[in-house]
Amino acid sequence: MPKDTSIKSVLIIGSGPIIIGQACEFDYSGSQAARSLREEGIKVILINSNPATIMTDPMMADKVYLLPLTAESIEQILQENEIDAVLPTMGGQTALNLCKEVDELGIWEKYNCRLIGVDVAAIDTAEDREKFRQLMVKIGMAVAPSHVANSFLEGKEFAQQIGFPLVIRPSFTLGGTGGGFVHSKDDLDAALDRGLKASPIHEVLVEKAVLGWKEYELELLRDQNDNVVIICTVENVDPMGVHTGDSITVAPAMTLSDTAFQEMRNKAILMMRSLGNFAGGCNVQFALNPATEELIAVEINPRVSRSSALASKATGYPIAKIAAKLAIGYSLDELKNQITKTTSAYFEPALDYVIVKVPRWNFDKFKGANDTLGLQMKSVGEVMAIGRSFTEALQKACQSLENEAVGLGYYGKSLMKNEELLEYIKTPKWDRIFRIKDALMQGTTVKTISQATGIDRWFIYQIQNICTIEKEIANYNLDSLPVELLKTAKKAGFADAQIAKILSGNCTDEQVYEKRKTLGITRVYKMVDTCAAEFEAKTPYFYSTFEG
Repeated sequence: MPKDTSIKSVLIIGSGPIIIGQACEFDYSGSQAARSLREEGIKVILINSNPATIMTDPMMADKVYLLPLTAESIEQILQENEIDAVLPTMGGQTALNLCKEVDELGIWEKYNCRLIGVDVAAIDTAEDREKFRQLMVKIGMAVAPSHVANSFLEGKEFAQQIGFPLVIRPSFTLGGTGGGFVHSKDDLDAALDRGLKASPIHEVLVEKAVLGWKEYELELLRDQNDNVVIICTVENVDPMGVHTGDSITVAPAMTLSDTAFQEMRNKAILMMRSLGNFAGGCNVQFALNPATEELIAVEINPRVSRSSALASKATGYPIAKIAAKLAIGYSLDELKNQITKTTSAYFEPALDYVIVKVPRWNFDKFKGANDTLGLQMKSVGEVMAIGRSFTEALQKACQSLENEAVGLGYYGKSLMKNEELLEYIKTPKWDRIFRIKDALMQGTTVKTISQATGIDRWFIYQIQNICTIEKEIANYNLDSLPVELLKTAKKAGFADAQIAKILSGNCTDEQVYEKRKTLGITRVYKMVDTCAAEFEAKTPYFYSTFEG
């Protein structure tokens, strides 16, 4: 289906002020969408209350409104401009909630402005916890036992029926705001009260907690012909219980069996199609029982998300750009020369590298803040690294955190002993990945750590591989360091400064750099081509590595 020529102007709703749980990831999507629509000769009007964004740059849209994100502001814009359609899927949950509120007031209809990229019914179903649960049951998708409560007493009654641990999930919130785990009846009252107050419709889902299950996220795109592509499958290193924005994540998924992966794909497509007929982006989250591979639906977001921004960079496939074009009527197979310059947009990216995202926290700025990670997002940013292996990508990410870590190591900083470390890593905290490495260095087994943290053994074996290389390097000084060991260390993501700290005898990172340079161990640059070199692609996006 070609472009809808009746759409001459589009209103894009931004995500408002930058707060923890909602930041520049939506700015990235909004900016991409604005450029994508203007390429098509469509006039773009943008509203966002936050001037500290790229999307509000006068170059990005034809007209920018720095107004509060309210129904009154939307009506003012519709009065002042002739707007054919509104695209609310680029501004996170804030934009979707505002879009729904404006629809309920009849303002879109009054000004003959239609929704594109999503419909109100889909927003309602995805964000209203009871409607979502009912839809999943209808399409045969398993969900955790749950009950929607609109009052304190109703929530308390159901909680006592299903027992602990429980999850409290408020309806229509972003970043897990107001959500949390309840491990005993002593915590229930406060958690219910907090959740009901956080929800704009005073509603929470009281759900059986599937703590320790694996968590996965899939990014999907669908066009008006009902073609669906899965752009990226992201695996959380942390098990269920930590918000995805606070989890270390990896793409592609590393520990899925092929049968579980195929089932997840099929169910994600089924879930997106069941939401309605809209064309655009969608994000689906699953929990998987590591023992039985039983799969349950956690949630679905009919918009581009925090993970869409990550997936776009991880795959080289510009999700928001393509989603905007699908919203104005194009089908995936019609969009030529948008990504690889040799194919249409109707393909699924293949990755011949590993992406690791590590969140970044600033607990030191918030004195007295609880640094335990849970359902409510606490990170203030994230870093993404690309490598040829998980170990390389993980260490590159850790080097980028600006928190004095040198790769996966706080050298000379951990004073905890084995038993103390094991107790510490049972609770998800910002530095758990570093402490897991400390425990492995002290001889704790992979099995013990996996049982304590719920993290899949495969990831812990990879960290153990880093420890093995580190222990080997410590046997040498710079002059005696074997060439093959230096090559192995660089391929595993060890920084020059890290190697200098580990070697016996004093040396600097400059000396390590000079040594490897004379040995011909230098960076090479590989392309993020979106197709794992299956065909020639012209995506100008590279990452460095130490492979040949």
